[in-house]
Amino acid sequence: MDIFSFLRRRKKIPQVWSKYYTKEELNIKIPNISMYDQVRKSAYLYPEYYAHEYMGKKEIYKNFIAEINDWAKAFTKSGIKSGDIVTITLPNIPNVLISLYALNKIGAIANMVHPMSSEEEILFSLTSTESKYLIMLDTFYSKVENIIDKSNVEKVIFAKVQDYMPTLTKAIYNLSIIGKYKKIPKKDNFYTWKSFYQKFKTSETMKFPKFDSYTPAVIIHSGGTSGKPKNVVIQNRAFILGALQENIIMKNLFPGDCCLAIMPNFHGFGLSVLMHTPLALGCYTILIPKFDSKKFDIMFKKKKPSCVLGVPTLYEALMSNNNVKNLDLSNLKYIVSGGDILTKSLEAKMNKYLKEHNSPGKITQGYGLSEALAAVTLACDDINKSGSVGIPLPGNQIKIIDPATRDTLPYKKIGEICVHSKAFMQGYLNDESETNTALQVHKDGHVWLHTGDLGYMDEDGFLFYKGRLKRMIVSSGYNVYPSHVEEVIESHPAVLQCTVVGVPHPYKQEVPKAFIVLKEGYFPIFVKDEIKEYCKKKLSKYMIPQEFVFRKRLPRTKLGKVDFKSLINDTRGDDDD
Repeated sequence: MDIFSFLRRRKKIPQVWSKYYTKEELNIKIPNISMYDQVRKSAYLYPEYYAHEYMGKKEIYKNFIAEINDWAKAFTKSGIKSGDIVTITLPNIPNVLISLYALNKIGAIANMVHPMSSEEEILFSLTSTESKYLIMLDTFYSKVENIIDKSNVEKVIFAKVQDYMPTLTKAIYNLSIIGKYKKIPKKDNFYTWKSFYQKFKTSETMKFPKFDSYTPAVIIHSGGTSGKPKNVVIQNRAFILGALQENIIMKNLFPGDCCLAIMPNFHGFGLSVLMHTPLALGCYTILIPKFDSKKFDIMFKKKKPSCVLGVPTLYEALMSNNNVKNLDLSNLKYIVSGGDILTKSLEAKMNKYLKEHNSPGKITQGYGLSEALAAVTLACDDINKSGSVGIPLPGNQIKIIDPATRDTLPYKKIGEICVHSKAFMQGYLNDESETNTALQVHKDGHVWLHTGDLGYMDEDGFLFYKGRLKRMIVSSGYNVYPSHVEEVIESHPAVLQCTVVGVPHPYKQEVPKAFIVLKEGYFPIFVKDEIKEYCKKKLSKYMIPQEFVFRKRLPRTKLGKVDFKSLINDTRGDDDD
């Protein structure tokens, strides 16, 4: 299905959020260029500005784009051509950016995979995408030694975290890892980052064809609405539009400003918003391969970032760091939370802290998903309402529908969030059925992405996210929204965090079950009954959890989100005090 061909007789989509944008901004145009072209423009305009920083070592745009061009020629000489898929499974190190844009220049597709993935997950990704090359971290060799021959991978390039480290840092790191990791055997198709470049580098002139905004650029991974692993094909235009949108809404972000790239590159949010967008706007990205909450204060003091984007757990870590009390955050303009629900208590606590430490910004939220390349809505500056995930970015439209009938719901009614954008995913790789389930033509003639997420929109166009549709609990025929129950329980003075899941019931179908983390100084034996009574006052009877379980901490996924699946199957009692 060509989702961009429905151009005739389409009804105009109401945009109540249009008052926040100019007419020109609402009709944003996507230039017919590639991701590489967008970064090359920054290098042309700001050749002496920093493009990225890694472990204290900075690289200017002029040198950055030159290295990308050299690697594009090396990849081409080695046999990679337009349309080939290359899997990249690396932390946030410069090798990622160089590979991504060099591949993009020659029209190849970067398949971004979590470096902590299991053997089977990596094998699935390699085989389902028919990847030609694999670029991975040398210290993770043991994960592929038993599976690489089961794939179609022709060459493996082993990058090192120390490849671009400053000399002294590299020497210290090399000493620290002696004997810790398995030695990679010598094979004709195995290369280090440097040996690959030395073998295939060339000074000859190469002419590369022009690739446009519709050329596939990246594959990222999603469970979609069904939860089954999928390869999401993203075209150049999604990255290009994302940078243009954020340039409009983040009006105080200027060339030369810097963003902390804490979110990983295999996540659409991290790759688009924290890496490509800064580079497309002449800013620079500070690459953080492994986030250490204990060193958050040092990072802020040294880097003085203009922009930080992360999941709520990152900000929880910031608040729990005792060394951040005397930080000066006057450089910090934008603090955005995404990927999970930001509780009202954490929002209030963060804003109080930011004000006390001279930051001109407030913490805001954004909403997105892999199929729409991460950012769909965003709140920034004065365009914000507490608890909301912002307004649609220019060029995006949102509507809330009844999942059963597909009828559009009125303002403030909870339903499934549907998105219309100029830059959807191209589709799920080799999966037309799932693509057609996610991307559907509605009565208005437009293609809408069914997100599988619940939320509502108010009269001003602000979106309020309420969790996953599949997390919605149906109890005795009533819809129970876990986020609402969580919000009520977290408003109790003893509660730090709460997650509510649905568990099977013999005749009610499902009932809510609450997992609670208490604040320091509170104990389950003293507050459990009090919290139950609190719920009886604040919630309808069918919403009150049947069980209240207390934990010292909640389980997390690789991306730092609460692991709801493990909680559904968790039958243990309270953690010991």
